[in-house]
Amino acid sequence: MSPLVDKNSGAVAVIGLGRFGSSLALELTRRGTEVLAIDHRTAAVRSLTGRITQVAAADSTDLDALRQLGVADFHRVVCAIGSDLEASILTSSLLVELEIDDIWAKAISRQHGQILERIGVQHVVFPEHDMGERVAHLVSGRLLDYMEVDEHFAMAKIHPPKDYVGIALGRSGLRRKHGVTIVAVKPSGEEFTYATADTELAYGDIIIVSGRPDQVERFAELP
Repeated sequence: MSPLVDKNSGAVAVIGLGRFGSSLALELTRRGTEVLAIDHRTAAVRSLTGRITQVAAADSTDLDALRQLGVADFHRVVCAIGSDLEASILTSSLLVELEIDDIWAKAISRQHGQILERIGVQHVVFPEHDMGERVAHLVSGRLLDYMEVDEHFAMAKIHPPKDYVGIALGRSGLRRKHGVTIVAVKPSGEEFTYATADTELAYGDIIIVSGRPDQVERFAELP
């Protein structure tokens, strides 16, 4: 049994210490989360020893090895194995067999993701695809930052279009015309504050706008 956890703790087990898994484990550790990191490659394990709460070299496709490491005691486990599809799928199926409450798994293709979902993985992530899509939005337009929460809702950080500078948001007809909502405003040299009906935008402001992805993108392209 892992010394880190019981079922009610916030600790996370990360299986697979490639670039994605290592970055995830280190970031969780930086945020104060206790992490058990597992990989079959001793070099990968050695590189993180002393930087993460607990690191172990083990074959994650071996159910007994997972049990011995106490993986079954974790509420949340991430299978960060990507390139080895067989290991990814088998490891994820063992996590389902161990009745882990909250399983996250990396997928490298839609087909891979569909298989993971079918065997019972609750959360499938596509790091390369999602990052590529986000960067594409940033590179191709006026967006300063962009996050697609799901297929029907997105948030973006942009400068305000000139037609909405100097007008109170409550009088601008913004939502009626463009279907988006300005959530927060950051005046030049200040911090973000919640936008209200009385908020007037200025040149140099940064705004957070939300709405359907297509609406957000069209609004961001306004001069």
